[in-house]
Amino acid sequence: MSPTDTLPVSAPSSPIAVPDHIVQAVNKGECILFLGAMVSAPSPPNSQFHYDQGPPGGGELSKRLAKKCDYPSNDTWNLARVSLYFETGKNRSRNLLVKTIAEEIGSDSPVPSPALRMLAALPFTTIITTNYDHLFEEALNLTKLPTGARKDPIVRVYDPHRIGSIEDVPVRPTPAKPILLKLHGDIDGPESIVVTEEDYITFIQQMADDKLHPIHKKIRMNMTEWPTLFIGYSLKDYNLRLLFRTLRWNVDPANFPLSFSVDPRPDDLIVSVWQDGGKKIVSFIEQDVWTFVPALYKQCTGTEYQPSD
Repeated sequence: MSPTDTLPVSAPSSPIAVPDHIVQAVNKGECILFLGAMVSAPSPPNSQFHYDQGPPGGGELSKRLAKKCDYPSNDTWNLARVSLYFETGKNRSRNLLVKTIAEEIGSDSPVPSPALRMLAALPFTTIITTNYDHLFEEALNLTKLPTGARKDPIVRVYDPHRIGSIEDVPVRPTPAKPILLKLHGDIDGPESIVVTEEDYITFIQQMADDKLHPIHKKIRMNMTEWPTLFIGYSLKDYNLRLLFRTLRWNVDPANFPLSFSVDPRPDDLIVSVWQDGGKKIVSFIEQDVWTFVPALYKQCTGTEYQPSD
């Protein structure tokens, strides 16, 4: 979950094809999937799919928390700020904050969207998400393999209080047992949640220590060799940009794979630096989730997505 997960959901008028090398990387199991909260955004009216059973995005969650704690400022969209006020206010606590977030995330009995089901069906071997919910785990568990068995993800959750070495992960995960790293925590582990400004400061501090780094070293290694595909995520997020900068520190762009961000209306300033600047890091695909994901699924599998149990 991120305070900047506020991507619009209306589809652009002229969809573009998914770049061939993304399709090839996905099918080879050599593409990092990075999921943000807006991957569960409601489907737009013109979509072939109907979905309105997702949890609130970061901006909406922030507004709900702001209302519950009588937040005094106008930036009610700022989840990191609002949650810090909620946590530190009189008669409130960290425990109450996390419980309230859990209630809001589960308030509408969310289920995995068709977009999540499509992504879960593709042969991604490493998935990173900032979402606290369990929707992608559920989507993976619902995905049948050719053998008839279902996918069995290896779930790893950020631990801000970890002292020893980070729990190991396989160097080469498989589509049947992909790694799912919950970078901002899991709602079932209140201590793991990254939501307030102070949580983000701790997160950034740990990024500076190789042993305490929130991302496993083997996953970071793959991130330097494989493209990353951001879906449902805004690259306005400072932590994510800092993470990518540290991964690319003193590395020639020729030795680093280009990443892709699916965003129907990317921020002009971010585009000017990250796509059009001297060192191109990300290419923006100006489509929404409900246009891009079905196209990716079709190009990877050769078939249209058919909903199933």
